[in-house]
Amino acid sequence: MDERYDSYCAADPLFYDSLGSAVAQPTFPAATRPLPAGWRRESLDDWLIHAPDGERLPQQGWKVHVSATVANADRVLDTVWDYCVPRGLSFKFLRGPRTLLLRNSKYAARAASGKFVTVYPRDDAELELVCKELDELLTGEAGPYILSDLRYAAGPVYVRYGGFAARYCHSPDGQVVPAVEDETGTLVPDRRDPVFHVPSWVALPDFLAPHLAARNATSTDEVPYQIEKVIHFSNGGGLYVGRDRRTDTQLVFKEARPHAGLDADGTDAVTRLAREAAVLRQLADLPQVPRVHDEFALGDHRFLALEFIEGRPLNKVLVDRYPLIDADATDDDRAAYARWALDVHRQVDEVVRAIHARGLVYGDLHLFNIMLRPDDRVALVDFEVAAPIDGHRRPGLRNQGFAAPRGRTGVAVDHYALACLRLALFLPLTQLVRLDPAKAAHLADIIAETFPVPRDFLDAAVAEITAPDAESGDRVPPTAARPSVDRDRLARAILTSATPARADRLFPGDIEQFRSGGLNLAHGAAGVLYALHRSGAGRWPEHEQWLVRQTTSPPSGTRCGFYDGLHGVAYALEVLGRRQDALDVLDICLRESTTGLDHSLAGGLAGIALNLAELGGRTGEPALREAAWQVTGELVERLADDPGGEVSGGRHPYAGLLRGRTGAALLLVRLYELTGDSDLLDHAATALRQDLRRCVVRPDGALEVNEGWRTMPYLGQGSVGIGLVLDQYLRHRDDEQFAEASAGVRRAARSPFYAQSGLFAGRAGIIAYLAAHRDDPQLRQEMESQVRRLGWHALPYRDGTAFPGEQLLRLSMDLATGTAGVLLALATARRDAPTPLPFLAPLTGAPDSPATAGATLTPTTDGR
Repeated sequence: MDERYDSYCAADPLFYDSLGSAVAQPTFPAATRPLPAGWRRESLDDWLIHAPDGERLPQQGWKVHVSATVANADRVLDTVWDYCVPRGLSFKFLRGPRTLLLRNSKYAARAASGKFVTVYPRDDAELELVCKELDELLTGEAGPYILSDLRYAAGPVYVRYGGFAARYCHSPDGQVVPAVEDETGTLVPDRRDPVFHVPSWVALPDFLAPHLAARNATSTDEVPYQIEKVIHFSNGGGLYVGRDRRTDTQLVFKEARPHAGLDADGTDAVTRLAREAAVLRQLADLPQVPRVHDEFALGDHRFLALEFIEGRPLNKVLVDRYPLIDADATDDDRAAYARWALDVHRQVDEVVRAIHARGLVYGDLHLFNIMLRPDDRVALVDFEVAAPIDGHRRPGLRNQGFAAPRGRTGVAVDHYALACLRLALFLPLTQLVRLDPAKAAHLADIIAETFPVPRDFLDAAVAEITAPDAESGDRVPPTAARPSVDRDRLARAILTSATPARADRLFPGDIEQFRSGGLNLAHGAAGVLYALHRSGAGRWPEHEQWLVRQTTSPPSGTRCGFYDGLHGVAYALEVLGRRQDALDVLDICLRESTTGLDHSLAGGLAGIALNLAELGGRTGEPALREAAWQVTGELVERLADDPGGEVSGGRHPYAGLLRGRTGAALLLVRLYELTGDSDLLDHAATALRQDLRRCVVRPDGALEVNEGWRTMPYLGQGSVGIGLVLDQYLRHRDDEQFAEASAGVRRAARSPFYAQSGLFAGRAGIIAYLAAHRDDPQLRQEMESQVRRLGWHALPYRDGTAFPGEQLLRLSMDLATGTAGVLLALATARRDAPTPLPFLAPLTGAPDSPATAGATLTPTTDGR
């Protein structure tokens, strides 16, 4: 699970949203405190900014952060307010207690955790005075440690050097990020890592030197343990593998930070760690539970040393053994898997009942917390929400694919999770049940049709999941959630979800909307309106006008890339018949430098060049195609440099259509079709080979992108996106390696199971790939099967049908992850002449393009 999504689930039960955008959130009293004369208040996301009228701060410098707990936040905020206002100091604070809790929750961003109030001193002298006087005023007040900052003394006051003004630049991987100026005046990323950092051109003020020394004084030499490997970090602390130096015993260490890693009840990681230690000692006689080795402190962090259990989490074992990933799995394969899965469930059921017999509720049963030893014996880990049955309350931490409804407590919490496990072992889509409990019956029917599993085993799960809620008595409707998947129902769901009164987004989508904005093709209004139009579901002028209004005055930091920014908006407006609006947006893009952009289709040079070339052909504007050549020349120069190894993503270069070299290859193939310049095909081949280096062949013969810990078949960052461009290249030139790779990609597109339904990372993208191969009878038949399986993820939304977004925790309407992407893929599958995504057909003006009107692209005189 991508833990970033957790905090975006709190504002709305159906869609990802930020608390800053949601309505009716409680605020701190200071949020409505009357302002003194000459002061102004502004809202920015989760923050409320307070500043004297006419105040002109430096664009960057040392800022002061004050942390607080939910319990003392009002008091701390009033103290800071009463200090700052008489002195004319600008400051901002989180608007309400719910926002503060989420900022400090277990899965919140570690670099932002703890930051409750920010104060902006005007120079270093004022910085020293503010730190000294606020520390005196706030002595004894508790708050989480701010990992990105340097702590002043022992209180809740911290400092960090960074930007005051909203300025942006491109990071090394091409993302738009907050920026500061370096010593040369160049904008560089304003690093916001979960570790204190001073830019190389900035001197640490002398008064902070003792505090830096105090920070560095804590040493692991104080304890007899050695950390060898990090398993995982959360905002509550780390999980490590290490050893007891005295006995060389291998151990697991759980770390807990005070006042951080909060659960829904506001309980911090230290409190939960102490509870976990007590519970594990109570369960010490169970062989399926790790033994406690020691408890100790290091600084103000608490640690629990536990028995090391050799094995792997069930979710990873399931991926390796799951037969629905393999298109050629036999009945015998599925029967063998079913026997294994039933035995796993039996073992888990036995240990959970043994925990109940000792008077405890486990409370956090899910695929990640079940360990399988090498001999397939089960063990359970992570007991931080386990609690006595007597007086049990709903756990404050939960996995949304296994979490019981609000009205269930005590052993009913575990019984519900065990029921979800019955389904998840055979069809790991139980996140959908949280969005619509009736989906459980549909999942059970799919399992019964696919695996030799006793029907009563599945029926018992459905009965448990759909039982009446203890608080409300509400019953789940007896019919399974099986809404039809057709264009009109998808379009109705999309249009019903629109929020034209909001300025930040028109259609709910992925959490990326709150980073790259709600305008673009991938996650914003442009992509949704494009999909509606291209699928034949119509044009919606009032929504188009919303897009134009927001785009022609874009907020600071708006990107200019094709899928993540304004170039894609310009393309969509042109396709929608709004040429002048498209040119107005394109004019904004042309004023922006391409310096710092990566080579990608998503947000970099490949997407920009393709858009300029296509819009140049459509409009007959030669300057646009000239600009396309200039960008292409810059991109070709970069192709010679391919750092990194044979893994995609993370610290390595990405492979795939959106972020890999395949996007560059697509550009070069399209330009070759316009010019006949064979050098362009040579460069395209170079780009494709660079991405193929980061692919592996699975045991079933499927070629997929290698991400180190998993392999990916998907359209965006997986192999089928590479396969689409390989096949377009092969139309122009034979290549044995590419032909072999293309065959492997076709196998990757034949799996019965894909975890998600979206276009860029799910089944819809597989359908778009197969639609491009409809001349192959086997792949056409496979495409029809994949279209039928879209129903596995389909959910009712009002009078339409919608699909879940990334992580399956909420519905999404966007192109990249949600319903609009499914709509576009469905339309592609139903047409004889497929029109999936932009640029997957020849550009306007190419001999084979659907429309040949427009200027022909001609290289510039310098050979570009």
